[in-house]
Amino acid sequence: MDQTHIHLLITHLPIFGSLLGGLVLAHGIWAKSNQTKIAAYNLLIISSIGAAIAYMTGEGAEETVENMQGVVEATIKQHEEFALVALISLIILGIASIIGLLITLRKSPLTRTIAFISLFISLISFILVARTGYLGGQIRHTEIGSTTNPNPTINENEGDND
Repeated sequence: MDQTHIHLLITHLPIFGSLLGGLVLAHGIWAKSNQTKIAAYNLLIISSIGAAIAYMTGEGAEETVENMQGVVEATIKQHEEFALVALISLIILGIASIIGLLITLRKSPLTRTIAFISLFISLISFILVARTGYLGGQIRHTEIGSTTNPNPTINENEGDND
């Protein structure tokens, strides 16, 4: 397994992990359950680690696809630049989650406050990393964002007997 395979596999972790972790954290806040918050923080920390791995393997993935027919260098560059922003947000999320985990384990009065802060950061991180994934998908999946018929030789009304 090379960096390209690892990149393609791991990129989904920060996307779904930040969303799922945020949902679990929201439930933990609503239910006033420290155990649920702890589970959410663990998910968010794992998501942050996944984002770091995805970013580190991105260069290897770029080298694999940059000379393929149909791959546009500008699309790769846009994905790479947005990935850095998403990585920074997920690093901040990971740090906030570690702090939240420690504060929750110590039963500090700041538990609820840090939970809301982490929830807000997870929402922002999800939006950023989802956009990064969308941009990455456009590198090889040209059908993403296309409004034209992918197979222009097929008539859309074919088979109508009006």
